[in-house]
Amino acid sequence: MNTSADDRPRLAPTFDHQSVLAAEVLTGLAPKAHGYYLDATVGGGGHSRLILETDITVRLVALDQDPVALAAARQNLAEFGDRVTFWHGNFADFSPADQCFDGVLADLGVSSPQLDRPERGFSFRHAGALDMRMNTTQPLTAAELVNHGSERELADIFYHYGEERLSRRIARQIVGRRPFQTTTALADAIAASVPGKYRHGRIHPATRVFQALRIAVNRELDVLEQLVEVAPSWLAPAGRIAIISFHSLEDRRVKHGLRNHEQLKVLTKKPITASDEEIRRNPRARSAKLRLAERV
Repeated sequence: MNTSADDRPRLAPTFDHQSVLAAEVLTGLAPKAHGYYLDATVGGGGHSRLILETDITVRLVALDQDPVALAAARQNLAEFGDRVTFWHGNFADFSPADQCFDGVLADLGVSSPQLDRPERGFSFRHAGALDMRMNTTQPLTAAELVNHGSERELADIFYHYGEERLSRRIARQIVGRRPFQTTTALADAIAASVPGKYRHGRIHPATRVFQALRIAVNRELDVLEQLVEVAPSWLAPAGRIAIISFHSLEDRRVKHGLRNHEQLKVLTKKPITASDEEIRRNPRARSAKLRLAERV
C-alpha cells in the first residue's frame, strides 16, 4: 500500500549500507533525461540516488517492504522532492497501472543494517530474536517455523533453500531441542548436530540453515520468480531490467527467467561481478551477480 505522512516513522534510523556494483548498475541501466525508473528494493537509497543524480529530469519510484529501510530512503532522497515516489510493500504486490518505466532495478541482498542489528534475527553473530522478516508487519517469523514446523518440513526447507546436505540430521536435532528463542541458541544447536570436520569447515554450519529460513520466511524465491515474469511488462520499449542476486538459487532463477522471457533480450551472457577493489572496500560484494536484459 502507499504510505502517507501520517504512517511514516517519525525518525529515520541510521541505515548505513554500501550499494554493490553501483557503477555497473548505472552503466547497465543507462539512465536518460526525462527517464522514469523503478527501484524495487530501495534499501537506504544508494542506487536510487545515483540514478536520480544523472539528470534533474529523472523520476523514480522507490519500493521496499522493510519500513526501516523505507524511512531511511525517504531521508536520504529527500532533496529530490517530488521526483521520487515511495511505496511500502513487496515488489510482488506492486502494480504500476498504466505507467511504463525506462528501467527496473532489484538488489536482492540483505542489507548491512539488517544483518548487523541483532533484533532483526538475520545473523547469528550476536544473540537476537528469531525474526528474519524483511517486512516486520507480516505475521510469519523464523521462530514460528523453527518451533512449530514438522521435522520433515524443516528438513525440506534446509535442503531446498539452503542446499544443506545434512538437512535431515539438523532438523532432527532442532525438533529434539526446541523451543528456541534466540539466533545464537539455534546456531549452537545446529553446530552440535554435525560432525566435527563439518563444524570446523570454511563456513559456520548454521550459515545455510539461516539462509534457508530467511528465504522461507520471506518467500524470496517465489516473489523473485513473480518479479522476473511480470516486470518486463512494466518496461517501455528498449527499457532495461537489472537484477543483483547473491546466491546460486537466486541467480539460476534470474538467468533462466530473463533468458526465457519473450519480451526480453539478455544483455549479459555471464553475470557481472564486483572488482577486486570493490571487494576490498566491501567484502559483502564478493557474491553479488548482476544480470541485465532489455525489452524488445
